[in-house]
Parts: sequence; structure tokens; C-alpha cells
Amino acid sequence: MDDKKNAVKTNAMRMLDAVKISYKAMFYDWDENDLSGTKVAEAIGLPCETVFKTLVAKGDKTGFLVFCIPADAELDLKKAAKHSGNKRVELLPVKELLSVTGYIRGGCSPVGMKKPFPTYFDESCILFDEITVSAGVRGCQLLINTEALLEFVGGKECPLTME
Repeated sequence: MDDKKNAVKTNAMRMLDAVKISYKAMFYDWDENDLSGTKVAEAIGLPCETVFKTLVAKGDKTGFLVFCIPADAELDLKKAAKHSGNKRVELLPVKELLSVTGYIRGGCSPVGMKKPFPTYFDESCILFDEITVSAGVRGCQLLINTEALLEFVGGKECPLTME
């Protein structure tokens, strides 16, 4: 790991630092052709079930929503709609991600978006003391206490993934 990587401070890191929530930054090499959560988990050497990817969607009643699910899982849109108080939920097109969240595909974090959105974590997160989420840039994950993260982002845990 080079010193340049260690010098990176993302908006998400600054926000967590400001409220004294500790985390460990985990840097990895990324590939533009494979930004999948499973590839991230492999790169940082953690099981997929502890590496959470951040998906942004739009509900027909509530507007923008954030869903964090394990790297190897698929979001169940019916469950997402039910638990967020919507009839229908659709994933946000990638081209709208930056303007809505301030983040790009492969570097979207539930911490530090342009505006706070209702945030939901797959219920499996509570099985782990720590999980990782994106630091807000490609190539860096934050290993963070699950309860502290949920509390900070106002996250609710519920079943969100396909069976």
C-alpha cells in the first residue's frame, strides 16, 4: 500500500471523524470492468456477507432511498418497496447517481451523500459486529461497527434480498 492511498480522506471519513466514530480504511486495486461487490470482497479479503454494497433507488411514494445489502446478494425490489412504504421501487439509473448522491458507481457510500435519504440495511448486517461499506471512492472500503453505522445514517434493518 503506498502513502498516497493512506493520505486519502473522503467526505464519508471526515463525517465519521467529526463524530468520533472509528473505522478502518481498507484500500484495494479496482477494475473499471468489474466493480462488483464480490470483486471488492475478494480484493479486501473479507467474506461477501460482511461487505455491503450501496444501491440507490426511487420509491413511487417516498422518493430516493438507499439500500445496503451483502456484496453477493441481489436486492428484492418487492421487499424494498414493502419495507420503505412504497408500492414500487426502481433502481436509480447509473447516469443519475452522481447528481443525486454526489457519488459514482463503485464508490457510493451510505455515509455523506448530498442529502440524507431513508437508508435500509439487509437484516443480515446485525449478525456481524463490523461490516464494510464504500468510503465514497472506488478502491476504499470502511470497516466500521455495524450499530454505530446504522445509528449514524439512521439506518433500519429489514429483509431486503432475494431468497
